[in-house]
Amino acid sequence: MANYDFPPTSRYYAIEIATLTAEDGSVTPYLRRRFLPSAEGFVLLHEYRVSEGERPDHVAARELGDPEAFWRLCDANGVMHPDELTDTVGETVRITLPAGIPPPARE
Repeated sequence: MANYDFPPTSRYYAIEIATLTAEDGSVTPYLRRRFLPSAEGFVLLHEYRVSEGERPDHVAARELGDPEAFWRLCDANGVMHPDELTDTVGETVRITLPAGIPPPARE
């Protein structure tokens, strides 16, 4: 069976691994479906305006410090395909806290 050792920063980290057993007895592991979380469940920090020639990994690197975290931007903006984040110059991208992180307490 394959080793699916996803790091905690991966969008697949918490996804359950299931198996499919064929008639010949061979077993194929696979990841269960991952659903996009509701964009309303994210705490907005600010909005970022897309510039000419930007890609999702550019925005993630600049705003989140990790180009591979583009999927967090997709989740926070309700986008299935990463290129949708930056395909329109001037469009705004919501920059949020990670899913499940509550807003800071006010004093």
